[in-house]
Amino acid sequence: MTDHATQLAEGARQLNIPLSDDQARQLLAYLTLLNKWNKAYNLTAVRDPAEMVSRHLLDSLSILPFVDGNSWLDVGSGGGMPGIILAIMRPDAHFTLLDSNGKKTRFLTQAKVELRLANVEVVNSRVESFLPGKAFDGIVSRAFSSMADFVELTRHLSDTHTRWLAMKGLYPDEELIALPDDVEVLRSEQLTVPGCQGSRHLLILRRLIQPELAQPGNG
Repeated sequence: MTDHATQLAEGARQLNIPLSDDQARQLLAYLTLLNKWNKAYNLTAVRDPAEMVSRHLLDSLSILPFVDGNSWLDVGSGGGMPGIILAIMRPDAHFTLLDSNGKKTRFLTQAKVELRLANVEVVNSRVESFLPGKAFDGIVSRAFSSMADFVELTRHLSDTHTRWLAMKGLYPDEELIALPDDVEVLRSEQLTVPGCQGSRHLLILRRLIQPELAQPGNG
């Protein structure tokens, strides 16, 4: 039988992610909750909890060094990857978990309550209809859609300070070609996730400042 606590601790060590005892307990409690609800709600195709540690917990932890700022949106959050994991690791930041599937947001709400995550807000809505009133510091997606759709569907939730974090498998060459002209790749990282055999990449995007707006008053 796999010792999930040891697997998590060793994986975090390999990722160079400091993990407190409380954070480890919360992550393992989330794993238990995900496994329990998955049997009825089909939150993830992964059924083996040991595989969930690598493919969900450690995969989400791998992007933690790139999560700056205080307000984050996890769009198409599903079972809470990476939003719940990031919220556990960044109690100082606020995370909005958005999904249009009512069953998934019911699970996310239960996870928020049971894990006592005061920094989490769960929203059951289509992203196009979500109007929070201000831009997020960061927007993250994990297999939500193509990168062009990811950017366009969340454009109204961003400004030039917002960073989009797109979690991908293989490097998305074709998707990058389809990005809007006013969006650039700020950074690209190939990630090595302990226990995951497949390729993992993180693309960090931002909106460009329009030239005519960059120097007001000139001319």
